Formats: sequence, C-alpha cells, structure tokens
Amino acid sequence: MDLATLSAFIAIAETGSFSTAGERLFLTQPAVSKRIASLESQLGVRLFDRLGREVSLTEAGRALLPRAYQILAVLDDTRRALTNLTGEVTGRLTLATSHHIGLHRLPPLLRAFTRAYPQVALDIQFLDSEVAYEEILHGRAELAVITLAPEPHSLVRAVPVWNDPLDFVAAPEHPLASNGPISLADVARHPAVFPGGNTFTHGIVQRLFQAQGLTPNIGMSTNYMETIKMMVSIGLAWSVLPRTMLDNQVVRIPLPGIQLNRQLGYILHTERTLSNAARAFMTLLDQQI
Repeated sequence: MDLATLSAFIAIAETGSFSTAGERLFLTQPAVSKRIASLESQLGVRLFDRLGREVSLTEAGRALLPRAYQILAVLDDTRRALTNLTGEVTGRLTLATSHHIGLHRLPPLLRAFTRAYPQVALDIQFLDSEVAYEEILHGRAELAVITLAPEPHSLVRAVPVWNDPLDFVAAPEHPLASNGPISLADVARHPAVFPGGNTFTHGIVQRLFQAQGLTPNIGMSTNYMETIKMMVSIGLAWSVLPRTMLDNQVVRIPLPGIQLNRQLGYILHTERTLSNAARAFMTLLDQQI
C-alpha cells in the first residue's frame, strides 16, 4: 500500500468514476484501475462494486475510506510540522471560501497577504460554506473563511470575524416596499427567493418564521447571493440579503423589531498542524475583529 494508490482510491470514492478520478490525478483510466487492482490484491478484498457505469464502495471500501483520509492527513501534517521549523512563510495554502465572502470581504486581505508573502502559492476554492466544512474535516483545505454554522463540529475551531446583518429586501416598486407598516405575516404571503435549504443562512431565516408560526412562500432558491439580488431587483420576489449588498437596485422592507444577523469567520481542524502560511493569514483575519 502506497500513498499514490491511496490517493487513487480516495479520488474514485469521491467522484464515483475511474475516468474522472484519472482526470483529477492526471492519470489514464487504465493506470487508475491498475492502482486499485493492486490495492485490492494487497488487502484481499474488493473495494468497489462496478455495475455498468456505476461505481460504488463496498463495505470494505467504506471501512477503508476514513482510514485513507487519516493516513494522508498524518503525512501532510508531518510535512507541515517539518516545514514550519524553518520559520519561513512559503509553500501552498489551500483556502476555501464562499462566493459572497470571496467577493465582498476577502479581496483587501488577499492583496495584503500576497504582497507580504509572495512565496506562498494560494489555492483558493470557492465553495458553499456547508461544503467548506467538509473540506476542513477531511483535510482537503487548511483554512476556510465562511458563514459560520450555529453549532460547529466538535473537531472544528470556529473564529467569528465579521458580524453580518441581514435585511429583508424587495424591488423599489414591490408592494412590500411601501412606507406603510409591514408585518412578517404580510411578507410570508408574497413569493420569496431563498438560499438553498441546506445553507446556514436559510436556517437563520426559516427559524424566524417558525418562531411566529409562519411559513414563507419560497418560489425559488439558489445559493448565490448575487443571483438572489438580481431576481429581487427585477421584482420576481422578496428575499433576505447581507446589508453590505444593498444599493439602489433593492430596498429594505421595514419590519420593526426584527433584525437578523449571521456570523462570518474562519474555521480550521483542531487536530491539524497549521502551516506558517495559514498562521500568517489567520493573523490578518484576527486583525479584522
């Protein structure tokens, strides 16, 4: 069993395809198949069921997967620990972030970081915040700057950096944009466009309605805040957006006594040795608090 073979195993498990795994690893499909055949021979078990084009983990494969992650994580951790001894801020920093934060919060920090540490190769992955949690847990990203979960995983350290107020918004000509008194019940009767149901932001808004025994009329959903803003601005629906995105295209819906907030910040795995590059970037983030 070697690291290259384990990497091939993980790539197939994650993609569900030998050919796609080969593309990720810059290998031909026969080369990937050969590695898996060798691994199965060494372990004496079948790791994947191949039914036509469908590839799925066997029971043995499911048992091996978390251990394969752990083996590669220990190796990466060892490399970082040894590299850190030099004190130099170099190497690769894999940073996961949401599209919204990447566009509206990180540019000044990324500019300062790249100027201060030109020897660091930044690998920035734009992901939904919920997906970024999995990337941190599985060791595929070293640091993630995202919308923080209400209850983080026990192996995740979450550090709040920005308080992000959320406002109910509509197009200027929308009925909800009138100057008269508006209640949450009034809002619930109109079509809405929401972040996807699996997102932390969706949960924040949904809990507000549930607390008042209401159900929002969700006609559409998307995880991209810029897309939500566009659909709101043309009058298709109301929504909830970060206050930092408000301009003359949308207006706040006046809801006295209601203020939603979410926390933006960074997360890391508590059992992972951080590179000097990650620590340097965390210092920049901590300066924003």
